[in-house]
Amino acid sequence: MEKNALMCESMNLNLRGMPLSATLNINEKSNEMIAQGKKVYKLGLGQAPFPVPDVVVEELKKNAHKKDYLPVKGLYELRDAVAKYYKLSQDLDYTADDILIGPGSKELMFILQVVFYGELLLPAPSWVSYAPQASILGRKISWIETYEENDWLLMPDDLDSHCKNDPNAPRVIILNYPNNPTGKTYPKELLKELAEVARKYGIIVLSDEIYGELNHDGNHVSIARYYPEGTIISSGLSKWCGAGGWRLGTFAFPKNLKWLLDGMATVASETFTAVSAPIQFASIRAFNFDDAINIYLKHSRRILKALGMYIYNHFNAVGIRVPKPDGAFYFLPNYSELRDRLEKHNITTSSKLCDAVLNDTGVAFLPGSDFGRDEHEFTTRIAYVDFDGEKALKAAYDKKDEIDEEFLKTYCSNTIVSVDKICDWVKAL
Repeated sequence: MEKNALMCESMNLNLRGMPLSATLNINEKSNEMIAQGKKVYKLGLGQAPFPVPDVVVEELKKNAHKKDYLPVKGLYELRDAVAKYYKLSQDLDYTADDILIGPGSKELMFILQVVFYGELLLPAPSWVSYAPQASILGRKISWIETYEENDWLLMPDDLDSHCKNDPNAPRVIILNYPNNPTGKTYPKELLKELAEVARKYGIIVLSDEIYGELNHDGNHVSIARYYPEGTIISSGLSKWCGAGGWRLGTFAFPKNLKWLLDGMATVASETFTAVSAPIQFASIRAFNFDDAINIYLKHSRRILKALGMYIYNHFNAVGIRVPKPDGAFYFLPNYSELRDRLEKHNITTSSKLCDAVLNDTGVAFLPGSDFGRDEHEFTTRIAYVDFDGEKALKAAYDKKDEIDEEFLKTYCSNTIVSVDKICDWVKAL
């Protein structure tokens, strides 16, 4: 009993003072304000705006009666479909036995850190939940600095510099691209160089490619092409398929990391048991990239690319620095050029900046410090998804020419208004 009490106290120490996930917290706060009758523009939670494709929804209806427990690693037919998807999209050779299905990639990431005991490397900035998961487990977390002049991308020399003092330490690094929070992606040559460093030190790369199919030009490239033996690809249905609430995540493992897959499956068998049967059966259809899915993605990308460029142009015009977006639906705006004007209003941190904008304009977004950046840097993160994706997608299907500003103002009005409000707020400083 005494030992158990000590273990509980240890876990309590890891959790003590840890708030709700920042993205979920801002969403709940926004909803509370809306319930109070306030107008809030929700640029905090990165929930895909588009509906689940009709053909996938129909499969869910057909399989709603399925009630049996499925295999811990996932339905064979679904794992086979995921393996074939990676062959089609990335020319990577997986079989169903290399795939693990989980209740969202977020849960799979946590279980990976349960099974793999080592240092977690994170480029700064990174998604809000990577580090807290490691903290809950008491794992060592090392942030590796990135720089605005490099579009916030991790540079191979910086990774090498961190690892060379202890070259044999077990490590896992999480690379996420197109990136949350920056919207940037890694070009092929940079992926090749990062792969060389990872191979040199035997680093396991968890390549979080949940936004891969939302590369705005449809040309996502996985680092697994260049470091197949050490890369685990993480993905799922939440972003490109609009199915965040379905909680369907996938991990694809190289064959030499089967021990890790099997270890995770053991933990899964004692925790979530198996992903919902109807969801798994329906998801087979999602990974069948036929015309229906490809057309859906084509128009989703068109809208996000046009919206991203609108924000890029308007933000830079008023002194808010952002690089051109490559994919997903995020920016990491940098307000540093406005520091003197902000400090005159007693705005000295990124958190105070977010609070001031929310109070003055009703636009909700997150400080860069939630993503591993310095509190005094004046970076924030916006998710430009506050619009009716179903209406926008239907209109895009019918619009043969370029998605223009008139289209965005008609079908993405909340996001456009919120961006304009931020720009007007900056001008008035």
